[in-house]
Amino acid sequence: MAQSSESPFARRALNLVRLGFNELTVPVLAVVTALVVGGLVMLVAGGDPLLAYLGLWEGAFGDAKAISETFVWATPYIFAGLAVALAFKGGLFNIGAEGQLAMGAVVAAWIGYALPGVLKIELPAFIHIPLAVLGGAFAGGIWGAIPGWLKAKTGAHEVINTIMMNYIILLIASFLLNGPMKDPNPLNVIARTPSIAESARVPRLLPDLRVHWGFVFALGVVVLVWWLLYKTTVGFEIRTVGTNPNAGQYAGMNVAWITVLTMGLSGALAGLAGTIEVTALNYRHELSFSLGYGFDAITVALLGKTHPVGVALAAILMGAMRNGATRMQFLTQVPVDIVSVIQSLILLFVAADVIVRFLFRIRTPKQGDAMMTRGWS
Repeated sequence: MAQSSESPFARRALNLVRLGFNELTVPVLAVVTALVVGGLVMLVAGGDPLLAYLGLWEGAFGDAKAISETFVWATPYIFAGLAVALAFKGGLFNIGAEGQLAMGAVVAAWIGYALPGVLKIELPAFIHIPLAVLGGAFAGGIWGAIPGWLKAKTGAHEVINTIMMNYIILLIASFLLNGPMKDPNPLNVIARTPSIAESARVPRLLPDLRVHWGFVFALGVVVLVWWLLYKTTVGFEIRTVGTNPNAGQYAGMNVAWITVLTMGLSGALAGLAGTIEVTALNYRHELSFSLGYGFDAITVALLGKTHPVGVALAAILMGAMRNGATRMQFLTQVPVDIVSVIQSLILLFVAADVIVRFLFRIRTPKQGDAMMTRGWS
């Protein structure tokens, strides 16, 4: 019998291309459809969609400063999107990224401005920065692990628990920033902490631009999460429990522990979003600076098909839309709120992908197709 001359490497590469095409088709068409519908909304409102989208592009990628700001916006979306995506992989719906982000920001800010005084020593940057970043991530992880533990031990649904945890930490943060942690400067009337020490500040990539090393760190975390999910035993257990917890338990996996671990890791990633905003951009924690990041992260995770690389691309897209909105409004007087409308439409078309498949006559992939191309992970 004649054997195929196609090498295993070539077959794997072909499978990767096929899967990449299949996985990207619906998200890309969802974005295109949302832009078309958003353009129709602008047209009905008397705006010029083409000029508006030109302004959106110029504001997001028109020059080095625009690209820098897009990456600045994308950084918290990458961390928060990874948080939601990781929870999805474990079969969990983490609605608490907003609160976990705030928890990380509060703790990172305290470590940044208060810890040297408590220890009565000056911390060098190579110690102070990692302490602030790891402290914020740990705090977010604890805040995420609590609803994970409640889910594992009592069966309480993580959606309800994480929503309630959001309210708890946001109100606690409001109390702290208006009380014990408030900037003592008598001229300050804003609910915010004092500025963090210079030794706790993540440096910028380029001196004349605001893009910082936190963006590079975020890309590194994308690779780390990919490696964890697809190249480690823990990642395999997370994905198995997320697909079928009964099968995982039958195989000897500790489902309760995996549930707590998944929510803890998800919370740590969300905590990093707040931590990097404090240590690399704002240099303090201000009340409500991050409202919406945690919920936008759901759009990022779904648009990225819950894959780490997809999440990073979706986060850059969301950052570009947020950054370019001001330029769009300047050119056309179209309200920046139209960006939120487009984001909502993207979420709608990605979540209800049957709409996109119907509009563009795309067949639903068969189970065999998914098995054939599983190698991309």
